[in-house]
Amino acid sequence: MRKTPLILGGMLAATLSLPVLAGEHQAKAEPWSPATLMQALQSMPKGDAARGQKLHEGQFCASCHGTKGESTTANWPSLVGQRAEYTYKMLLDYKSHRRAEDERGQLMTHVAQFLSEQDMADLAAFYAGQALPAMHGGKDNAVAEKLVRQGDPTRLVTPCAACHGLQGQGGVNETPALAGMTPEYFERTMKLYRDGQRHNDSMQAMRAFAKPLTDAEISALARYYASPASH
Repeated sequence: MRKTPLILGGMLAATLSLPVLAGEHQAKAEPWSPATLMQALQSMPKGDAARGQKLHEGQFCASCHGTKGESTTANWPSLVGQRAEYTYKMLLDYKSHRRAEDERGQLMTHVAQFLSEQDMADLAAFYAGQALPAMHGGKDNAVAEKLVRQGDPTRLVTPCAACHGLQGQGGVNETPALAGMTPEYFERTMKLYRDGQRHNDSMQAMRAFAKPLTDAEISALARYYASPASH
């Protein structure tokens, strides 16, 4: 059963007020290099989706990310159908303090301290084992359609589909799926990359992509990848 906002708010406040955990005294880890990231992904344990579901329920993941990872709020990303490598990397980033860009990210750094690498792989397998939501696409959205399929060579903007696929299904390794992402979360994420507040993208690829984009273009992309139900 989903937590009520009052209960959830109290739980999150309690989590944020926890004393610093063992391991959180460590300095922020060095940014990923292609070699260190590849090694981490190659070392990812084999995930157990059934155990991941139990963790999802027992660790209160469902309170923020939805019963099966299908977030419907502006605050948290949808995880259902997400690539396992991406989810695993994000949890590693939170645990190692590579990612803590705002209060929500700081909450996740606390949560990740309780997770082993096997736990992370199991959660990733649970989310990846479900169908990726449909996305709205380019219907009446020529601005996003062009960015997704062609990019903008005049500003050195790479087509989104080159990395994330024509259907927003994600690419290789840690490249995430975008289909079905809540538009508010998508916009917040892109602006954090564009404004230099989020730094855990490998090789600074997303920061370079987002930097030339306007608010209107980011909003158009958010609508493009959002599920039809969001419109």
